[in-house]
Amino acid sequence: MILGITPARGGSKGIPKKNIKLIAGRPLIAWTIESAKKATMLDRYIISTEDKGIAKVAKGYDTEALYRPPELASDEASTLSVLQHVIKQIPCDIVVLLQATSPIRNEGLVDECIKEFKDNNYDSLATGFMCKYIEYGKNQLRRQDINGFFYDDGNVYVIKASLIKQGDQYGKKLGRKIISRQENVEIDDEFDFWAAEKILLESSRHKE
Repeated sequence: MILGITPARGGSKGIPKKNIKLIAGRPLIAWTIESAKKATMLDRYIISTEDKGIAKVAKGYDTEALYRPPELASDEASTLSVLQHVIKQIPCDIVVLLQATSPIRNEGLVDECIKEFKDNNYDSLATGFMCKYIEYGKNQLRRQDINGFFYDDGNVYVIKASLIKQGDQYGKKLGRKIISRQENVEIDDEFDFWAAEKILLESSRHKE
């Protein structure tokens, strides 16, 4: 079984109630729910939360919420520990992690990631971009001459459930899927929120 999971806790400090704050007319988490529901290769999809408000929003979008204990919703709790909690309750073969803080996904992205993961028998796959950042004062190369490295943007992760059980989120055979620049936007602060909303509104206008 391929299980989609969105971890969403209620205790965001940077942006209070971030996961259900309205963005482009919908709660933030609703954009990820919509992407998951359009994915044909997900067998099941759940929201992992400790927050009743988030669970209520999920229910309003006809989406299952699985409650997790408060200790797995603290600042110190890792995403891996949350995934481990979920797959103990819902056994599966493949986990597709869809973070609510990455609300911009082109249609079909989730299915594309799953297919690429399966076709190449990866241990894990992540979306992202080639990052060419180098600390100021330590670079003598032109930007076009910097090889850079692949940076995972938090949008989509596909992972073998057997690895998660072992406490490993990556494995040895890694898939790296470069996606469009607007899909790389990850919301950590108010500026990111503003930028994501502009992109979502513009995208919605083009679909009309």
